[in-house]
Amino acid sequence: MPSWYEESFGEDYLIVYKHRTREDAICEVGKISRWLHLRENDLILDLCCGTGRHTLSLAKRGYHVVGLDLSKVLLTHAVKDAGELAVPFIHGDMRYLPFVDEMFDVVLNLFTSFGYFSDDEDNQQVLREIARVLKPGGRYLLDFLNKSYVVQNLVPKSEREEDGVRIREERWIDGDFVCKAITITDESGTRRYQERVKMYDSGQLEQMLEKAGLNVEKRYGSFAGEPIQSSSKRIILIGCVNK
Repeated sequence: MPSWYEESFGEDYLIVYKHRTREDAICEVGKISRWLHLRENDLILDLCCGTGRHTLSLAKRGYHVVGLDLSKVLLTHAVKDAGELAVPFIHGDMRYLPFVDEMFDVVLNLFTSFGYFSDDEDNQQVLREIARVLKPGGRYLLDFLNKSYVVQNLVPKSEREEDGVRIREERWIDGDFVCKAITITDESGTRRYQERVKMYDSGQLEQMLEKAGLNVEKRYGSFAGEPIQSSSKRIILIGCVNK
């Protein structure tokens, strides 16, 4: 049976997450460029780039950037949106990056594109791969959900309509996993998807990063730049590889 992440990131995903806009990505890339002190000649990997919102914003700022994602559907949209921008978009698994050692100056992993695997070792492998492809002194940014915020603010059920498409979302906590069942109904019928993400708190994430050889130097609770608290929506960790 395919894993949830092999089925969920198709055309319907673009409807469910339509609220994630390119305008937001432009603002976030502004913060990323300052926090990571991006340089003109940096080679950046946008790991799990999706439709390339951040990849293309970086490219438009003149940075050299590569996008990688497992979803061929989302990559097709990224290539189309790139237009004349010479941005490589590559199909691949984040546990087994198709790049040589020490290739990138910067690796970005944005909007909870982590914790997809049930086995902690698979999630740890993602961090090892980030460390492997970073040059000595290379920087990274990991943007993840905040476990305490999710547990305290979980909305069990919600329904909405987007362009004539009915979207029903049911959410629950299963041990250390936050789960979502998505039902989409339109004139073509009904489709169902599930998301299942392993939650880690900031301390656990830092331990995993350090184990992979990634030092943690900055910590934020959102792209506004405030410190991480239990009420923070995000955990944003920034640092460099220990080589």
